[in-house]
Amino acid sequence: MGEENKKANRAFRDNIGCAGSALIPYTKKKVNYPAISAGFPRHADFTEKFSPCMRHRNTFSLTPGGIYDKIDPGSDIMRTVIAIDSFKGSLTSMQAGNAAAEGIHRVYPDAETVVRPLADGGEGTVEALISGMNGELREVKVTGPCGSPVTAGYGIIGSTKTAVMEMSAAAGLTLVPPGRADPMHTTTYGVGEMIRDAAAHGCRDFIIGIGGSATNDGGAGMLQALGFGLLNGHGEQIPFGSAGLAELSRITDGEVMPELEECRFRIACDVTNPLCGSSGCSAVFAPQKGARPEDIPVMDKLLGRFAALTKTVRPAADPGYPGAGAAGGLGFAFLSYTNAAAESGVELILRETRLEEYIRTADIVITGEGRLDAQTAMGKAPAGVAELAKRYGKPVIAFAGSVTKDAAALNSHGIDAFFPIIRGVCSLGEAMKTENAKENLADSAEQVFRTIRAVQDRIFPTEKCTS
Repeated sequence: MGEENKKANRAFRDNIGCAGSALIPYTKKKVNYPAISAGFPRHADFTEKFSPCMRHRNTFSLTPGGIYDKIDPGSDIMRTVIAIDSFKGSLTSMQAGNAAAEGIHRVYPDAETVVRPLADGGEGTVEALISGMNGELREVKVTGPCGSPVTAGYGIIGSTKTAVMEMSAAAGLTLVPPGRADPMHTTTYGVGEMIRDAAAHGCRDFIIGIGGSATNDGGAGMLQALGFGLLNGHGEQIPFGSAGLAELSRITDGEVMPELEECRFRIACDVTNPLCGSSGCSAVFAPQKGARPEDIPVMDKLLGRFAALTKTVRPAADPGYPGAGAAGGLGFAFLSYTNAAAESGVELILRETRLEEYIRTADIVITGEGRLDAQTAMGKAPAGVAELAKRYGKPVIAFAGSVTKDAAALNSHGIDAFFPIIRGVCSLGEAMKTENAKENLADSAEQVFRTIRAVQDRIFPTEKCTS
């Protein structure tokens, strides 16, 4: 291997950190490039067919993780895929992505930047998907968690007639007035009303995030709204909330909305708790929703009884199934009474947005979220993006509003380098203002890509077109 090639290869590893991929200049000559992936031949010979003056990029690979011909330093053409989770309370996913793209274009004016929505199935999922997939937001009056009317929003992706919902829009803890948090009485009825509304507008596919709930009713309220009879000894619907389950005598399905049989539900759920027991929803999550200590064993017993009655009409119901305890047992209701599957929220969103298709042909991938820490590596959205990118040997850079010291763990989970975007001393309020966050993210992306450009131009100077 020539000394010049050794120096170039070392410099890219040291300065850019793109192990498994390199930025290679265009040349008309046959060149001998070092292969830097373990297990591959030491050299890869190829003849470049394109002039450095052409605004064109030839992308190829020996194998995923091998050598990639990526950027023509003489033409400014780069393909960057950007998928950043929302900076909660500051930037939506698409706003963050567009800000990063702005910074990149200051350095590479002709770069091709593809901004895709990113979420983990929790807060921000609806906004991310409808803004990134040409959907529309629909608002509907439903029954809130405390029984009073609330306005709930959900998305409809017209091309596929898919409804995108967050259960918290109808039954979330943020909808409970101060001092009234009590999962013994809060209901998921409004979730069922959202589903009915979407079905009436032609939706048969549903993506539903079930985080942030104020409820612990086992999904009983949702089932009532869909037409199931959760009846007491007098044949009347039981009252709302976990407390209402004390009166449950039998379950009927004679008046279920007919469209439900045609509906398919993909439940974004990263919780694996069962319905009952020491790791069930009552013991683990109800205290966070305002449950009194003495109510926890009562609710657990009531949900166990509900599960037993459910098995009389749905023999396949499994209260021990991972995720059955999500959202106060709403997971159990979906899995037992509808055509539903619980999936990792991150994986579901990445698949729905077809991010892998875009990453496959990218030169570099940008991700991030409001706060990067060790937990980010444990299955959060940026880690999901990085995992996809590494399947194709792509370098990954992440941006965040704040970065903790233990975020260094991300460097061994696919994120090659990460950067906080705060550029000076300021208050939290100032940092979270949307315009400030946009500017900080764009400026940070610009400086990172100026570094890439400077190193690239220094190591691989390219003759300029004279014609």
